[in-house]
Amino acid sequence: MSAEQNADAVYDVIVIGAGAAGLMAAITAANRGRKVLLLDHAKQAGKKILISGGGRCNFTNLYASPENYLSQNPHFCKSALKRYTQWDFIALVDKHQIPWHEKTLGQLFCDHSAKDIVNMLLQECREASVKVQLRTEITAVQQQHEQYRLTTSAGDFRCDKLIVACGGLSMPKLGATPFGYKLAEQFGHSIIPVRAGLVPFTLHEHDKEQLAELSGVATDVVASNQRTGFREAMLFTHRGVSGPAILQISSYWLPGETVAINLLPDLDVQNWLLEAKTSQPRALLTNVLSQQLPKRLVQTLARYAGWPDQRMADLSNAAIQAIAASLNAWPLMPNGTEGYRTAEVTLGGVNVDEVSSKTMESKLQPGLYFIGEVLDVTGWLGGYNFQWAWSSGWVAGQSV
Repeated sequence: MSAEQNADAVYDVIVIGAGAAGLMAAITAANRGRKVLLLDHAKQAGKKILISGGGRCNFTNLYASPENYLSQNPHFCKSALKRYTQWDFIALVDKHQIPWHEKTLGQLFCDHSAKDIVNMLLQECREASVKVQLRTEITAVQQQHEQYRLTTSAGDFRCDKLIVACGGLSMPKLGATPFGYKLAEQFGHSIIPVRAGLVPFTLHEHDKEQLAELSGVATDVVASNQRTGFREAMLFTHRGVSGPAILQISSYWLPGETVAINLLPDLDVQNWLLEAKTSQPRALLTNVLSQQLPKRLVQTLARYAGWPDQRMADLSNAAIQAIAASLNAWPLMPNGTEGYRTAEVTLGGVNVDEVSSKTMESKLQPGLYFIGEVLDVTGWLGGYNFQWAWSSGWVAGQSV
């Protein structure tokens, strides 16, 4: 039965994508009396929410602010983040009596399960009379008579306002596709080139072989480049390096660049080793370093960097200076990243200069809205991307 024959197929608002941003937009619009249809090709709503934060969903960050986001236009995210804040989302979580805790650096997690957040959003959808329709493939979107017509595997639907919330390319196993970008381009939008963000680094074959035995070892570092730096844990893997510090710096890394890893961020290693030369002259260099770093890491780095296997008293000051430099600024040259397969986010996306920061509506196509990860706005690791989803989704829901 076509949309013309079936009045139920006409909606005020259709949201494409039942992830964090899409759910928030649908709820907000429906709470304002709009008739809303939420479409997704997945079998389950909020799939990315469910696996996030190790299954506990790092749903926002106490310190979320525009400075925590990357975009070609860093001002774009300010309005939405100011109008729907982390405190607004925390209030929603508290309303549903979901217990949560702060982990580190302002990161908020559910005490029990990420399912609590998905269930909360679906309950809000039910209470607001949002029609959530999953397992639905969209094959075409057209504009006809100031309405949008969607041809889908479940029939045709029409709407006055269309919200695109279908995310980026990260985690294709969860169903990520370039659909949102193609739809944007269909209506005249440009796409800022996309790449994997918040993603582990891979290493060149020689480095990978030399460091392979460190797989599973984690240590507190500062990972930095010329633009920024992050202090958190770094984890060695069988392919390269990961952990929060690496994921963070990966969003600011470009191929061919070196990342400086400070393995002892609280120490001036040169002064410390010179003091140890006096206070522990008979101690081996590796034993002294093992007072501050995991022993396995010290032994492997000593072989990798060719440090002399000597007592402190026998080390020249020049040797100590070189060892200190490699520990306070180990130059790591990634071979690349693990790509979208393990990336938490997609950098780039729909050009935000072509979208209203106040409403999320296209400046090129009336009635068309873009929210969440499909836009060229990417947050840091630690709940910032969820906050962007809630904020941009709420703004669009208020506008349609």
